[in-house]
Amino acid sequence: LNYAVRCVRSTRPDDKYASPLVKKYIKWGAGPRASQYLILAGRAGALLEGRPNVSFDDIRSAFPAVLRHRLLPNFSAQADKIGIDPIMDEILKKNA
Repeated sequence: LNYAVRCVRSTRPDDKYASPLVKKYIKWGAGPRASQYLILAGRAGALLEGRPNVSFDDIRSAFPAVLRHRLLPNFSAQADKIGIDPIMDEILKKNA
């Protein structure tokens, strides 16, 4: 639970968990409901693999699908041709 919440908080540029890349290129990060849906997607992934509990890998694998449409890049990201995927990769590496 804490891992999923920390990953989502890392998408918000004003949060203490945000990486320099997020602070530079993200205008709006994911809201609190993103954590709920990230955990739910992780639970679904674990269930599909026949496991009763969610692992960090389940959260990491669900992260792009749950968060991609919830992150709003700023003008600098568009000008520098930085997509959402490298930013999400950075967030996951920082929270590994």
